[in-house]
This record gives sequence, structure tokens and C-alpha cells, in this order.
Amino acid sequence: MECSILVVEDDPAIQELLRFTLRKAGFSPMLVASAEDASAVMKGALPDVVLIDWMLPKTSGITLARQLRQNARTADMPIIMVTARGEESDRIEGLETGADDYLVKPFSPRELVARIQALLRRRAPHVSESVLTVGSLSLDPTTYEVTLDGQRILLAPTEFKLLRFLMANPGRVFTRTQLLDKVWGDHVFIEERTVDVHVRRLRQALGEEAGQQLIETVRGAGYRLVPGPG
Repeated sequence: MECSILVVEDDPAIQELLRFTLRKAGFSPMLVASAEDASAVMKGALPDVVLIDWMLPKTSGITLARQLRQNARTADMPIIMVTARGEESDRIEGLETGADDYLVKPFSPRELVARIQALLRRRAPHVSESVLTVGSLSLDPTTYEVTLDGQRILLAPTEFKLLRFLMANPGRVFTRTQLLDKVWGDHVFIEERTVDVHVRRLRQALGEEAGQQLIETVRGAGYRLVPGPG
């Protein structure tokens, strides 16, 4: 599953550098040149991370970051400011506005990739490439391999995505609506009961007894993943 990166940068040369760097690192970049274009893109599918240049035409990058944090739909969006403004006061303003990280131009492509990967591990572990382990359940997002008690489990793509998200947030209860937004995408309009169908399939794939123990139904709330025996 490729991690999508929205790059908001108006300099064509830097756009190409970022496009090349991100593709080489295995990310799926989308590039726009203004805050207005970024807002239009995010009316559809939300990216996993946004890289924002401070100095943009019309609406500034710092204003865009503030708008994203004030909107409930994008409030948790991982944001990295990428800018030539490197003074301490600028860094503080960028971080206080809501950016998770602040990278000053010129920057090393390797450092940019490392910053993105660190941010994903911290803010969006369900799209990180790190192996997830909960009790005796393990999921490797790079090989699409899932094992339970050392035995390989075969999952369809949607059940894999669902399990990956739940394993990235063990013990946390998610409503059907939240799972639809996080696993299917908030731009996809399908029935909430679709979640129940895929939870049932996931439990069956894990084994009826283990599946019921691992994927718990919280009455009146939703579902959560609970650790099995380690």
C-alpha cells in the first residue's frame, strides 16, 4: 500500500526534486502549486502526509496549515513545513500553527524521507512500513504477510487493510464510521454495515475462536483489536 504525499510547492525545480525523491522512496506524490489547489484536491481523497512550502502565491503555507488544523476532517493530518525560512521565530510559528515537523531548504533528500517515515510511525502507523506486532499476531506491510502463532494467515486486500489499521491502534475502539473513513477513505460512500461484513470475514480468516477474541465488538460503540497471548 503506497503512502500518498501531497506536496504544496510553487517552485517547478523543487517540485521535480520532491517528485523524484518521494517516488524513489516508494511514496505516491501529488504536486500542486498553491494552497487553493491543495484544498481542492483534499475535497476528494485525503493524503497520508502533506508537505507545505511557507511562501506560496495568494494564501500562504502557514495559513493553509492553520486551516487544516481548524477543520475537523483534516485536523489530524500529518504536516511537514518545507521552507527557506529557517529563523528560530519562523520554526516556532510553524510548529505552533500545527505543523508536526519543519524542514529548512536546502535539505537532504534522505533527511526528508527519514522525517516523513518518522512522522508516519508516530502519527499514522497504519500507513507506515514497519512490521506490526500485537501479542502473537504479526503483520508485515511490505510483504503483505500476516501470521498468528507462527501460522500464515491469508487475507483479502480489504481485510488486510482493516487488520493493519486495527493493529496500529490496539485497544482503541473505533465506530463503523471511523473505520470507513480510515480504511476505505472518507470520500467513499458505502453503507456502515459493510464494516460488519469485513469484520466477520477477518474473524473467519483468523480462525473463529481467535478471531472473536482478537476483534472485539464493543456494544453500542464499534470494534477494537485486543492483544492475544504473547
